[in-house]
Amino acid sequence: MNRFLTLLPAAVRPCVGRVLLLAVSLYCNAAASAALTLAEAVAIAQRNDPWTQGSEFRQQSVEAQAVAAGTLPDPMLDLGFANLPTDTFDFDQEAMTQFRVGVVQTFPRGDSRALDAQRLNLLGEQFPAQRDDRRARLAVEVAGVWLEGWRARESIRLIEDDRELFEQLVDVAESSYASALGRTRQQDLVRAQLELTRLEDRLALLHEQLDSSRSRLGEWLRPGADAGGSGANAWLPGAYSAPTLADMLPDIALQHPELYGSGAAVPQADIAALLGDHPALKSLDSRIDASRVDVELARQKYRPEWKVNASYGYREDGPMGQARPDFFSVGLAFDLPLFTSRRQDQQLQSAIADSEAMRTERMLALRSMVASFETQYARLQRLNQRQQLYRERLLPEMQEQAEASLSAYTRDDGDFAEVVRARIAELNARIEALDIDVQRLQTISRLNYFFANSSAGVPGESS
Repeated sequence: MNRFLTLLPAAVRPCVGRVLLLAVSLYCNAAASAALTLAEAVAIAQRNDPWTQGSEFRQQSVEAQAVAAGTLPDPMLDLGFANLPTDTFDFDQEAMTQFRVGVVQTFPRGDSRALDAQRLNLLGEQFPAQRDDRRARLAVEVAGVWLEGWRARESIRLIEDDRELFEQLVDVAESSYASALGRTRQQDLVRAQLELTRLEDRLALLHEQLDSSRSRLGEWLRPGADAGGSGANAWLPGAYSAPTLADMLPDIALQHPELYGSGAAVPQADIAALLGDHPALKSLDSRIDASRVDVELARQKYRPEWKVNASYGYREDGPMGQARPDFFSVGLAFDLPLFTSRRQDQQLQSAIADSEAMRTERMLALRSMVASFETQYARLQRLNQRQQLYRERLLPEMQEQAEASLSAYTRDDGDFAEVVRARIAELNARIEALDIDVQRLQTISRLNYFFANSSAGVPGESS
């Protein structure tokens, strides 16, 4: 911009300069406002998730089945000819010949209709819990990807900031080697250039990680071309550009912070009690309740199924014109579940076993969640310790060592290799401190998942 201003008349340079600075400032503010925060990323991902709408459709299907299951079966219409003579097939030849119209209505066994409707309604209750669990898992997934991208971008910034310093070290080494006044050796010059090349390779790797994270975010943030549609193009990717991540690292607050204050292990019974209302377990509870109804449905198999029939038989007048009365019939039929050992007993045993298997599945899910919580809890404790160590001791000591080695080298009282090692160690320490901050937030996000509820969003993010 300075070269451009020198081409303008002196009188207009200040005005043009202020205009350009204002334009740059407005552009930077607009870019900052368009940056994607973690809360926005999670909200967009949850809003664009087609799985949620699929779950709502499945719930509607089960609820409709419940209504249908609670109604009586459709009656059957019975049409036919009875007692038709086979010699002439004349309808009025024999007195017993008739045209019959009948209706048959079936009444299912016992309370099986109400129980079947109840079972389907209970199965329908699992879908809201599954959607809550899906939103919570999605929040953890998006948070992990967003934080990975943020870590790669901030690592790039740290390296870019230090690259100028390494370039200056190369210049210093070249000058000292060319003047032959210092103790710089050719291998020092090669070492400085080698470290600069390694930084370039490290930057390329971090750019790859950043691009990968932004692409993975696209899986959740890319809008559908026909969101809510039902055609062949529904949920196909629409127009999308990779997001720019916000500059600030979010503050994700721990849910149930009282569990983490002492740093001691949390009793498993306390964890299990807190996890009892988790959506994943509530979904299993609905299926367990439905399996208990299945047992009651199996018990209804011991009761008979009833059928009521009524028919009207029409007869023609006789060959000599004599009137013949029509017939009306009514009947009742039911089955006799007498031999139950090979059918009903086995069906009941199967339903009981399925119900117990569902209870076992819930126990395994709860035990797995408790173990996962304990793993993430221990990881958080160690990350807190490392974060404190880096902030209070390691980073200041690394910076002091790097400055001391550079000062000694400029006084010809130090080794150039030691200067390079100190600077690389300081850079690595700052990147590792950044990694610890990101890993800690990812761990908090995973821990908060275990306390998900119906309003699952960003796992515990503070505003």
